[in-house]
Amino acid sequence: MHRVAVYLMWIYAFTTDPGLCLDRNVLIILADDFGLETPVYNNTLCKTPNLERLAKRSVTFQSAYTSVSSCSPSRAALLTGLPSHENGMFGLHHSMHNFNSFQSVLSLSKILKRHKIKTGIIGKKHVGPRSVYPFDFERTEENSSILQVGRNITRIKLLVRHFLSNAKSPFFLYIGFHDPHRCGHTHPEYGNFCENFGSGKPGMGLIPDWKPIQYDPNTVDVPYFMPDTKEAREDIAAYYTTISRLDQVGVSLVLDELKEAGYENNTLVIFTSDNGPSFPNGRTNVYEPAVKEPFLISNPFEPDSWGKVESSAVSLLDVLPTVLDWFAIKFPKYKIFKKRVKLTGKSLLSFTNRPFETTMSENNEIYMSHNLHEVTMYYPMRAVRVNDYKLIHNLNYRAPFPIDQDFYLSPTFQGILNRTARGEPLRWFKNLTIYYQRPEWELFDLKHDYRELNNIYEKESIKNVTNLLKALLHRWMQATNDPWLCSPDAVLEENRSYEKPTCLPLFNR
Repeated sequence: MHRVAVYLMWIYAFTTDPGLCLDRNVLIILADDFGLETPVYNNTLCKTPNLERLAKRSVTFQSAYTSVSSCSPSRAALLTGLPSHENGMFGLHHSMHNFNSFQSVLSLSKILKRHKIKTGIIGKKHVGPRSVYPFDFERTEENSSILQVGRNITRIKLLVRHFLSNAKSPFFLYIGFHDPHRCGHTHPEYGNFCENFGSGKPGMGLIPDWKPIQYDPNTVDVPYFMPDTKEAREDIAAYYTTISRLDQVGVSLVLDELKEAGYENNTLVIFTSDNGPSFPNGRTNVYEPAVKEPFLISNPFEPDSWGKVESSAVSLLDVLPTVLDWFAIKFPKYKIFKKRVKLTGKSLLSFTNRPFETTMSENNEIYMSHNLHEVTMYYPMRAVRVNDYKLIHNLNYRAPFPIDQDFYLSPTFQGILNRTARGEPLRWFKNLTIYYQRPEWELFDLKHDYRELNNIYEKESIKNVTNLLKALLHRWMQATNDPWLCSPDAVLEENRSYEKPTCLPLFNR
């Protein structure tokens, strides 16, 4: 018996990383098109008591950003630590859009599997190919109904229970909820946000663990980027209802399962969203409502950090280095198309073991990169935010800004279209001409212009700020091997005829 034990210990020693932290796990809870509509971020009308409970055990980041406001590209960026232009997920993965990450990309799940950490994904995956994003346990839209694995909170609870009952530390579990994404384009019978799915109403089915919360459209909080109209208020009310479903499972039931399985005290929990809501100025833009996200990190080993509110800017590109840091795994050296990959994100664990009053204000550069959403929506944008300034480069500015199918069919946008056609007041802070026709460069002082209405790019008194932001953005594009480095006025050449990547002019002005 003693010999068997020694033999097993010898096998274990040579099949695991000696520096790996084996006594810990990671749970990522990812919402779908969720903005800041929660009391955690000062929206007192949309009830999310369980998210508030998690915040009391977490560091809450007030300035968290997605690197791209589009479903598949954002998820790929989170799981690879690379912006969409570097990992290859330029647009949506499903159906005719058919975008995929490059085969040589090393995703988080692939890296963790190499270190013998069990990986699981439940809910919306929306990335590919499978060879780049492998999981040991998968219950996603690829093998199940997205409504069942992404919105049916009782079904999700049972899937989490199944995974945890068959898992041992260390493990990585990624739960991609489909709430509060619109579904008027795919499942209109359940409402614009599938707010009636599982509600118990006739023909809607029943989700046993869900107690729907209904909101009065007349009392909802209409944010500045929305028109204050009857149809927009009804849209917001339905959105709030699906957020309550996310709250009841995404935080409550899942965390209860974690506790019941005995993993509450050694599991790092990260809650965030892929991008902002499908509203005007929202998803597919790089304006604040599109890219600013909820972001909570709960470190069970650092209770002194619980309840802390952090002002430093962070990005979804920081998730991968944070998880690797948690497991004490070094980011592997590898190349994409013979170019070495370097992470531009950072681990956020240090925020969970600093004194409550301490902030890290030096970490305030946030970069964004958008190329497409649907395959027809070619509108690449690059952006950088530093402190209170945000610079946006609209590379395809000569074309009108495109509108995706979900948003187009929404009551909010249909209301804008119909009122425009009839010449009626929009009760909106923009009009369609301003929304569609954008200049090549936009620069905003967010401290004095949080609505991003006053473009100060041409302002002479801040040219030094403009030039600095342009230089930072160009440097980041170089560091991340951006194929759009020279767009829209030049062609990028990097063959043997040139010592380094060179922009050759098109003379197209």
